[in-house]
Parts: sequence; structure tokens; C-alpha cells
Amino acid sequence: QVQLVESGGGSVQAGGSLRLSCAASGYTYCMGWFRQAPGKEREGVATSNPGGGFTSYADAVKGRFTISRDNAKNTVYLQMNSLKPEDTAVYYCAADSSVSRCVRSEADFPYWGQGTQVTVSS
Repeated sequence: QVQLVESGGGSVQAGGSLRLSCAASGYTYCMGWFRQAPGKEREGVATSNPGGGFTSYADAVKGRFTISRDNAKNTVYLQMNSLKPEDTAVYYCAADSSVSRCVRSEADFPYWGQGTQVTVSS
């Protein structure tokens, strides 16, 4: 069983930046970030394989968000720049421990963090 602990959420004005971190308690292969806005379904934001050679981004965040990994620390980051009010959501870290497609599909991720709130004001 892998536990994920997120940090780095908060409130920021539109155009600002935040960096989310997620530390895993054990080995992980694919790690990613999902988000759920009020009244909406959870959606995949970004995923990365261990070496960072494969990443996947939602169209809504391409060019603004960057996912990165520090495998020595079992940690994944999400750098969020040029934030918009529509980025407001609870952000969840997710991971799996098997070689997988590493795409933004919830069903592929058995391990989830508790979520961290990101609020972007206009």
C-alpha cells in the first residue's frame, strides 16, 4: 500500500503561480495529478512516467502547468503558472506501482492523496 501526501495548495490571484508537491511512501511508477471543481467530475490534469520521458497534459493546462518527478524523494510536483479562475479545484495526487500506460485515466491509479485546495481569484 502506497500513501500519498500532498502539499502546496492555497489561494492566488489570476496570473499567479503555485507549486503542488506529492510525496509517496513507497515505489511508484506512474504519478499524476487530477482535479475536481465544484459541481464537476474529476478530470486528469497531468501524468508522468518515472523518468519524465513521457508526460500527458490536459489541453486546458498545456503550456501553463508542468509535471516533474524527483525519484530519489518519491515525489511528484505540479508547477502551475498563469493560473486562471477556472483552475480553481481540489487537486489530487495519484499513483500506481506497475508499468502502465501512464495516461490520465482514473481507473489506472489505485493510490490517491487526500486532495489540496487551489483557489484562483479574478
